[in-house]
Amino acid sequence: MSAANAELITNFYRAFQRQDAEAMAACYAPDVQFSDAVFVGLKGREAGDMWRMLCSRAKDFSLSFTAVQADEQHGSARWTAQYCFSATGRTVVNEIRAEFVFKDGLIIEHRDHFDLWRWSRQALGLKGLLLGWLPPVQAAIRRQARQGLSGFQAQSRA
Repeated sequence: MSAANAELITNFYRAFQRQDAEAMAACYAPDVQFSDAVFVGLKGREAGDMWRMLCSRAKDFSLSFTAVQADEQHGSARWTAQYCFSATGRTVVNEIRAEFVFKDGLIIEHRDHFDLWRWSRQALGLKGLLLGWLPPVQAAIRRQARQGLSGFQAQSRA
């Protein structure tokens, strides 16, 4: 196991626990690629901006992480975030499996895996339960998240 890369993952999640998006973004290579069930295909600064947006808007937030593993090229971890979803005021407990690729001591690829339907049931309530598994609803969730990120980026650069 690469101790340096395991420490990089640990530092990333400790920064997330503190909601320190700048420290999180500092763990990423400038040309990082990030994807999860909602934010698909973020590149470079977009990935850091996503964490900046999420950390700045987080309410009643807590995070735990376990199972950090890393070798010279790849790593993984499991993490759980609990927070209030601001659009509905509902509590979400999201369990995520993360995969990383490293280059030059930084994260070059980060992929988070979680069940979007499970998330939508918690975040959206009955609508998420009944419709959250449908591809058009999941596409709408992604579109709304992307619009939120674009708005955040425009506002932060203004």
